[in-house]
Amino acid sequence: MLCTRLTNARFLTMDPDHPVAHELGIWQGRIVGLDDAVTSLPAREVVDLHGATVLPGFIDAHVHLAWTGLQQTTPSIAGRTRIDDVLEVVAEAVARSRAPGDWVSIAGYDQRALGRHLTAADLDRVSDGRKLYLLHDSGHGCVVNTAVLDLLPADLPHENGFLAEQSMGAARALRLPYSQEELAEAIGRAARTCLAEGVTACAEAGIGGTLFGHSPVELGAYQLARDKGLLPLRVQLMVAADRLRPVTAHATDGIPRALDLGLRTGFGDDRLCVGALKIYTDGGMMARTAALTRPYEGLDHAGQLQDDPDALTELIVDGHLAGWQLAVHAIGDRAADVALDAIERAQRLRPRPEARHRVEHAGLIRPDQLPRFARLGVTAVVQPTFLRCFGDDYASIMGEQRAPWMYRGKAFLDHGIPLVGSSDRPVADGSPLRAVQFMVERASLSGRLIGPDEAVTVDQALHAYTAAGARACHWEDRLGSLTPGKHADLVVLGDDPRRVDTSRIGDIEVVETYVGGLPSRAGA
Repeated sequence: MLCTRLTNARFLTMDPDHPVAHELGIWQGRIVGLDDAVTSLPAREVVDLHGATVLPGFIDAHVHLAWTGLQQTTPSIAGRTRIDDVLEVVAEAVARSRAPGDWVSIAGYDQRALGRHLTAADLDRVSDGRKLYLLHDSGHGCVVNTAVLDLLPADLPHENGFLAEQSMGAARALRLPYSQEELAEAIGRAARTCLAEGVTACAEAGIGGTLFGHSPVELGAYQLARDKGLLPLRVQLMVAADRLRPVTAHATDGIPRALDLGLRTGFGDDRLCVGALKIYTDGGMMARTAALTRPYEGLDHAGQLQDDPDALTELIVDGHLAGWQLAVHAIGDRAADVALDAIERAQRLRPRPEARHRVEHAGLIRPDQLPRFARLGVTAVVQPTFLRCFGDDYASIMGEQRAPWMYRGKAFLDHGIPLVGSSDRPVADGSPLRAVQFMVERASLSGRLIGPDEAVTVDQALHAYTAAGARACHWEDRLGSLTPGKHADLVVLGDDPRRVDTSRIGDIEVVETYVGGLPSRAGA
């Protein structure tokens, strides 16, 4: 007997052997059959979906759950365009803090809205003895006041209180870590937001590291969230590469650096597991720290790498030798060169054709770099919504020649490069459906077309958020398509993305999601 039979729906399975179905059977959390294979079988529950469209649950292959959840309860200056208005919000947060010397965190900082960066002197006007920390929306910088600067090394580079990349990491290191209880609650809040948008599985893009880590025992916070029933999604955890340390393993293992006990990609189960090793090579376009081969338009610099290229290469190679799948953050084309060079060297030293190494973001990829991606078997994990939300700004700083190379779609597919969709939530809007709409339209919120030749079909965009995401996370045997034997993770939509006008895709209602065959009301 089936546990559940879903009927009267249009199932877009993402399985080429059975692309469309109208009934689906579930037993003990897995799909057991489609159409005639289940129509006559008895079921404890038969659910009439009244003609809805059903897809495999969306997979967000690059997201920051803890950061998202913490941001949801942090005072924010998002949307403020005047310095005085920003300082008023900061002053209110300071007034709510307990005592002089406390840390006060503020979210939503983006200098572009203000016309300039805030300075330590600006913040000193309202700090009242507190330590102020305003995290940049990109996650690649922060602004702090003099009370924080006084605790940092005198030679640490900053711009009147704005700290970028590794300098930001030094400021983060001054703060006490969040507790596992705080993090578990934050993870749960973010997971519920994802679920409401049809996401049933995701890859957390870096835990425990200098730049984005929230605790030295952050993995335990995800286990706690699961134990407390706060984790309704399947989650894969990328581990920050700066957690690796030298080890003295057997010579034949060939492992120069590792996590304790040799923990690596694949450890865990179907609900919570360890994924790729996250390695940062550069910063971000929003903060103007993505590493380019020539300067930003109108600026006298070309961004920055996170470290010396040789040191980055050694880290990438060591991660490969230790058996990890690699997720290399590379937004600028110079950073992509470093990533590709290192992956090529690693594969020469120890060939692992099925490693499925990934370049996270791949924000600016030159035409000559595309064949290298393909030859090395590297997956491009992109964030289409970056251009939907920030495309006008990004196009202006890249210039006419380079703008069409940003967050590519069709060119990756034409070269046989796996194209995977993701959000980088909370940096940008997390809705997969709105991202799919952008991938087809290539239009920013203002209506500006950005790289229209990179547009893909609706089917290709949906594939990027389902089957391709599953493969990028080594989940293709259990997720990504509505195929018998796989987990019954699916999203019920109010309309068919392939049949509505493209401009309406992002507004399609997410009616309900199922994880492991169990429904979870999308709005709950």
